[in-house]
Amino acid sequence: MTTSSTEGYAARLDIDYPEQLDRLTTFFRLLWVIPIGIILALVGGAGQETTKVISDSGETVTTITTSGGGVLGGLFVATILMIVVRVKYPRWWFDFARELTRFSARVGAYMALLTDGYPSTTDEQAVHLEIDYPDVEQDLNRWLSLVKWFLAIPHYIVLFFLIVGALLAIFLAWFAILFTGRYPRALFDYVVGVGRWSLRVEAYAFLLVTDDYPPFSLS
Repeated sequence: MTTSSTEGYAARLDIDYPEQLDRLTTFFRLLWVIPIGIILALVGGAGQETTKVISDSGETVTTITTSGGGVLGGLFVATILMIVVRVKYPRWWFDFARELTRFSARVGAYMALLTDGYPSTTDEQAVHLEIDYPDVEQDLNRWLSLVKWFLAIPHYIVLFFLIVGALLAIFLAWFAILFTGRYPRALFDYVVGVGRWSLRVEAYAFLLVTDDYPPFSLS
């Protein structure tokens, strides 16, 4: 059984509702998620580079530390350039971004107690995430790609409060699962809805696969 999604939008998320959840793995979830969380951080997380400036005598004059957005930040900037300059979104490029987003969603669902299935790096499992491949020339305004991140600011504000609510819902669900083995359906639908909302904003503002402004909706 899956939750409903907004039909027709370029990014869609559904997660199978579990009839029963394991109390033991739920109790230790923050520990169980560490290995796969490290893998996700290595694949798509931020990076930091330290550069030392050495004088002719071999002494360190100064140390410069720079931080970057890792793979995700690089994809975002490179995708903007490809759309604006070349009016293209290479399919292999899109496929990588989509699969990384799917993997992130599986890890997020596991951490949010929505599923007992340990996140796979390849299989869909209980998390069904679809992103439509755009026809750049027909579907996208090349110049809009430069400002989508800015236009999505109202969503960032709303999502901040929604995510705080989701964290509270997950905390309450943790206790419910420990006592009953079930995730309260209302809490489940809310947490999935926040994930769905976040995905649509990501697809619009950062993956740049659509010019349709994300709806303010959990469904």
